[in-house]
Amino acid sequence: MTDDVRNIVLGVVAAGISATLGWLARTYLSKRKLRRKQAFFGLPDSSESLLVVNRDPAASEPAVHRFDVFALLELSALVKECGAHVQVVTQDMVSQGFGERTEFCVGGPGSNRRMVAHMAAMLPGVRINIDPEPGPDRGAFQIGGERYRMDAGVTEYVLLARLTAGDRREARPAFLFCGQRAITNQAATRYLARHHEKLARKHGNNSFVLLLKVVNSQAYGPDVVELVGDVTRTATTPLPKPDPATTSRNSHRA
Repeated sequence: MTDDVRNIVLGVVAAGISATLGWLARTYLSKRKLRRKQAFFGLPDSSESLLVVNRDPAASEPAVHRFDVFALLELSALVKECGAHVQVVTQDMVSQGFGERTEFCVGGPGSNRRMVAHMAAMLPGVRINIDPEPGPDRGAFQIGGERYRMDAGVTEYVLLARLTAGDRREARPAFLFCGQRAITNQAATRYLARHHEKLARKHGNNSFVLLLKVVNSQAYGPDVVELVGDVTRTATTPLPKPDPATTSRNSHRA
């Protein structure tokens, strides 16, 4: 074997080894990335998840708003990427406890009974005005002592939460998308899809509650979203009970 042939053979072997090592490294990193994603969403291979569908309160017949349909499609894609399965259930047909399966719950308390139950149990520091009558506080969020009013199509708010049941390691999380309008629910699902790696690095597998602001949805749809802040502690702390003496004085003055 001449030197030229030997060099060619060695070059081919080296290239093959490099390609193999590169493939193994990419496969390892890809699998590690997938495992982290599965851990964050509580969706190991072939696991089951629950997607709770709300109803459109503006429709006379049971229906789902088109922006909520888009949100459900984006969540279904996330579940599929994790190699898991999803069962779609309407908000009035859920009959299971919390933590048995990963749950994605879409819609505010005015359109989703399941959301009402979750908020009462796990977000006692949040109140949402679901009065259908027009007014400046219609749809407003109260989180602790702060109030966030909606300016439809201009400034709207949505809560994105990942909640777990106590300290049970095997418990699956529930993801809540609780917005002032349907388009804000989609904005929250899209924010989660785009930022889940960053959220996993920051919060691990712990619970969190984020307040997001959807900016100018009438022009930009669900794409322009700003993080207002992490409101986990405030949202999970019960609101103070009103002072009976103050309530009595106010009632007397009225």
